[in-house]
Amino acid sequence: MTKAPESPDSPNLPTEKPPIIAPGVPALKASGADRVELMQTFVRIVEAGSLSAAAALLGTTQPTVSRRLQMLERSLGLRLLQRSTHQMKLTEDGERCFARAKELVESWEAFEADLRGTGEEPEGTLRVLAPHAFGQELLVGPLVSFLERYAGIKVHWFLQDREPDFIAEGIDCAIHVGELRDPSNVAITLTDVPRIVVASPELLQDRRLPTHPHELAQMPWLALTTFYRNDITLTHKDTRESARVTFEPRMSTDSLYVLRSATLRGLGVGVSSAWVMAEDVAQGRLIQLIPDWRSTALPMYIIYPYAKHYPARLLRFVEAMRAAVPSVIDSEQRKIRDL
Repeated sequence: MTKAPESPDSPNLPTEKPPIIAPGVPALKASGADRVELMQTFVRIVEAGSLSAAAALLGTTQPTVSRRLQMLERSLGLRLLQRSTHQMKLTEDGERCFARAKELVESWEAFEADLRGTGEEPEGTLRVLAPHAFGQELLVGPLVSFLERYAGIKVHWFLQDREPDFIAEGIDCAIHVGELRDPSNVAITLTDVPRIVVASPELLQDRRLPTHPHELAQMPWLALTTFYRNDITLTHKDTRESARVTFEPRMSTDSLYVLRSATLRGLGVGVSSAWVMAEDVAQGRLIQLIPDWRSTALPMYIIYPYAKHYPARLLRFVEAMRAAVPSVIDSEQRKIRDL
């Protein structure tokens, strides 16, 4: 076997040449067990971003990681990574290989965990996408408790207000608020997030306090574009009467925190997740308008792509979120009396 080239993590080295498969000469073969190890190494290289970082994760040396990558490329007859002294990126074949390899590796790890029994401590890295406001504040407590309970698990915590492309982005699971767009994913309901209508005392200073949703249309409005833009429907909590309010917003944003700040400064009326405004309402900084009328509560899910087997770290995370999230949100919303 040709000696493995030096890793591009070392300085002043030339770009690595692709593996050469001579016509008529079969590619090097590896046993089934070897292939799993090679694919595990390839997945860790991509996730870690470099050979040296992958070696640290795998508890081995950088030359060993480089040799395994070379063996996998020769076994498949494909160039998987383009490496230079300054960067490393997947080839087109590498992107396809990574998606399949990660799925196979996770299935193998789940298979091993099943054989070892449920007493095995989960380990590895989870990549989780969470909504901005929830992920910055309300979900940090459950996340910390989860990590304290499972010392062998690491979490990469990303914040975006959207559903991810799980395969392309390498995301393991996502916590999502609102309507789901991809029915092929597994979706487990965590809780519902009530929404309320609020305004600052300054905005209401020279106005009569509204008693019906139709009176809100005459007031300046703020829009949260991820959930409403130019109209919103409110429902009476007792009679179930519904009323649609239409408006031209003074300001539109995709951030709950920006909406909260603008509402506190008296720019307009806003509709927000109740927990975000709960403390401000309780302290009198904001006023809940027409409290008997509510916007439809938003469902909160934990979602992940369907697979035949799931790693223990993902299953434990789902269990932890299902147990913790409803009570955390409920405790915040109780700051508003009779919510």
